[in-house]
Amino acid sequence: MTNHSETSGPFENGDIAYDGSDAVHQVTLRTPAELADALPYLLGYRPEDSVVLVALNDRGGRGRFGGRARVGIPASSDDWPFAARQLAHGLITGSERRGAKPGQMVAFLCQEPAAGESGRDVVRRLEPLAQKLRTECGHLDVPVIEALCISGGRFWSYCCPTDGCCPDDGLPMGLPGTSVLAAAAAYAGVQVRGSLRELRARLLPWETAAALEQEIALDTAGLSLVPRILDEAERVAVAEETLRLAERVMTRFAEAPFVPGAARADLHDDQLIDHEEAASLILGLQDRTTRDRAAEWMEGDEAGPALRLWRSLARRCVGPYGEHAAAPLTLAGWVAWSAGDQLEAREALAMALGADPDYLFARLLHQACNEGLDPESVRRCLRAERRGRAGSTAADAGAVAEVAGAAAAGVEAHQGEPAARADTVTAITTVTAPPGDTMAAGAAVATAVSGDAVGPQGASGTGGGAASGVPDRVSGRGCPTRVEGPVPAGSRPATSRTDRACPGPARSPGRPGTRTSGRGGPRRRGAGRPGADRGSGASEKRP
Repeated sequence: MTNHSETSGPFENGDIAYDGSDAVHQVTLRTPAELADALPYLLGYRPEDSVVLVALNDRGGRGRFGGRARVGIPASSDDWPFAARQLAHGLITGSERRGAKPGQMVAFLCQEPAAGESGRDVVRRLEPLAQKLRTECGHLDVPVIEALCISGGRFWSYCCPTDGCCPDDGLPMGLPGTSVLAAAAAYAGVQVRGSLRELRARLLPWETAAALEQEIALDTAGLSLVPRILDEAERVAVAEETLRLAERVMTRFAEAPFVPGAARADLHDDQLIDHEEAASLILGLQDRTTRDRAAEWMEGDEAGPALRLWRSLARRCVGPYGEHAAAPLTLAGWVAWSAGDQLEAREALAMALGADPDYLFARLLHQACNEGLDPESVRRCLRAERRGRAGSTAADAGAVAEVAGAAAAGVEAHQGEPAARADTVTAITTVTAPPGDTMAAGAAVATAVSGDAVGPQGASGTGGGAASGVPDRVSGRGCPTRVEGPVPAGSRPATSRTDRACPGPARSPGRPGTRTSGRGGPRRRGAGRPGADRGSGASEKRP
C-alpha cells in the first residue's frame, strides 16, 4: 500500500475485483475506503468485535476475493497469538484443501470504542493483534497487503509506509448503501443483514421475568418426563408425544399472521407457545432419536415454522438449562443451512457448541458448513429415514388389516397359525428399534467429502454412538446412569441411578456420565472459561 489518503490507485499489486453472482456484477475496488465498505457485503452482515481475514487469489494480475474467515476478538490480549494463529492457519489450509492457496490476504479488525475511548485508542490497542495476524500469515507464505481497523465510523490502516500516511483521526467510512458496491450488491440480490449481535439475540436465552417461570416449568416437566425417557418401554411414547406437540406448535406458527421485523416476529412466536409446552419439547429433544426425526422438517413448507420453533425453544433454555439448548440450536442451524442461509446456520451451530462443546452433530455440521459443502448429503439420509419409517408403518397397518380381515371373513386357519400371526403383529408393533443417530451419520458423510476423516472419537462421541435411542442430555452422554435436571428442593434425590446394562457407546475412562451443580441441576459446561459464551468466540470460514 502507498498513501492511504489518495482517492485512487493505492494498491501496489493491482486492483481487487469483487464478483457478484456472475461476471455482470463484478466491481473493482481501488481504495482502502472501498475495501472497508466492501466488508459487510463479503460477509453478509456487519461484523462487531471481530477479526476478519479475506483471501485474495491472483487472476491475470488482479486480486479476486476468495475465502473469508472470522473470529471474535478475545477479551484478553494473552489469547491474541492463538486467535491469530487459528484464523490464519484455518483459512489458508482450508483454501489449500480446495486447491487454491491464497496469494495475498486482507485483514480487518472491527471494534467500537469503549466508554472513554476514541477510535484512535482502539487502533493503538489492537495493533499487536494486527501484527500477530501479519506474522502468522507470513509464516505460511501469504503476505497481508492491507490491514484495516474499523471503529466509530472511521478506518485506519496498519500498513501505512510512513507515520503521516493516515490522519490521526482516521478516514470516514461512506454512508451505508451509497457506494457503487452497495448498488451492485442490491442489483445482484446480495443482502446485508445487520450485525451478528442482532442475529445472536434471536437465539440467546431470555433474561426477562418470564425466564423464571420457564425455569420452573422445566423443573416440573423434568419430574415426569426424565424417568419416562430413561425407561426403555416409555421412551418411544415420549418421542411420539414430543413430535406431535411440535407439529401442533408448527401448525400454529404457520397459521399465524405475518409480523414484520425480526424482534417483533420472535416476540409474537413466543406468545404462541406456553411454558409447559416449551419445557416438554426442550426435554423431549434431548433424546437424539427424537431430535433426528424432528430434523426431517428441513425443507418445503415445514422448514419455516420448524426454524421458528427451534429459535423459540433455544430462547427458553434459561438458567441452569443452558446446556439443553444444544439440541434446538443445532436443529436451527441445520434447517437454516438446508434452506441456504449459511450465516444463521454458522452462528446457530457455533452457539450450540458454546452450549455443549461435545455435541457431535453440531460439530460435524459446523465443520461441513464452514467448508462450503452441500447439505444435500444430510438431506438424503433424513429423507431415506423418513421414507423407511413410513414404509414400515404401512407394512404394519397392512399386516394388522390382513389379520382382522381374515378373522371377520371367518377364514379357517391351520392349527397354531392364528397364534403365530398374532405374535408377528405384536412383534411389528411393539418391538420396533429406534433408528441410529441419523443426523450425525449424515453430517459425517458431508464432512468426509471435505477430506477430513472422522476419527474414533467422532464415531463414538456424543450423539454418534452405535446404540440407538440413548438420550443425549437427560442422562449425559452414553449410558443413562443419572437423571439430570434441576428440581425443587426435597422433591427427589439429586441423582437416580439405573441398574440395567449400558447399551450406549463406550465412554472415555474417567469421564463422569453427568455433571450437576450444587442445586442438583445441570451445570453449564465451560462456565468461566474462555469461549464459553455461546458463539461469541467461535470461528467461521467461508469458501
